[in-house]
Amino acid sequence: MFNLKGRKAIVTGGASGLSLGAVEALHEAGSEVAIIDVSKKVEDVAENFSKNGEKVFGIQADLSNRDDLKKAFETAVERLGSLDILVNGAGIQRRNKCEEFSIKDWDDVIEINLTSVFQMCQLAGRLMLRQGHGKIINFASMLSFFGGYTVPAYAASKGGVAQLTKALSNEWAAKGINVNAIAPGYMATSLNTQLINDPERSETILKRIPAGRWGTPDDIKGSIVFLASDASDYISGAIIPIDGGYLAN
Repeated sequence: MFNLKGRKAIVTGGASGLSLGAVEALHEAGSEVAIIDVSKKVEDVAENFSKNGEKVFGIQADLSNRDDLKKAFETAVERLGSLDILVNGAGIQRRNKCEEFSIKDWDDVIEINLTSVFQMCQLAGRLMLRQGHGKIINFASMLSFFGGYTVPAYAASKGGVAQLTKALSNEWAAKGINVNAIAPGYMATSLNTQLINDPERSETILKRIPAGRWGTPDDIKGSIVFLASDASDYISGAIIPIDGGYLAN
């Protein structure tokens, strides 16, 4: 039920962080994967995966450029031959007090974290609707549920991802496409470097996590495989927290 052998997947942002964990999970479960990432190291990352198991393709693209995004998606599908799974993991962060947060930073975050997610979902959805099946997994966040501090654009974008996930599910679930999102909690990745290095905020956050630690990319792998597999065929429109119990505390 959890076997993904022969499935074809695209993962955005998969050269590092939590999205790299998603690539590892899909690859270990048997998928061929195309990684789309702005990083120059994306091809090296893909090559390292391809040494063991199914083929992984690396495609460098700037997802803030809508034409570049479309070309990267088309290249990924061409190399894979088809598409069964889309994981929208690319994201950026900008921090400043709300009254000082620049419109440039707002536009940058919304474009990558929300608009590119919609565009990728739309492109994938058109293919999946024709074939009658598909799995789309978006990266929401704890900030899909609350506002956070000094990250107004990120909070708005991740609230938008949660609602977009539900909207797409409403239209596509009856047509064989499952659209869900994971909502990672406080993870020890580069997006949270400032928080981790802030002793006061880091201590406050850690005290509220019943699991007693920050999360890692390994912590999302099981959920990614579950939502990409036949095991989740009757789950759609869900936002699944992966937070060490943070929301429940």
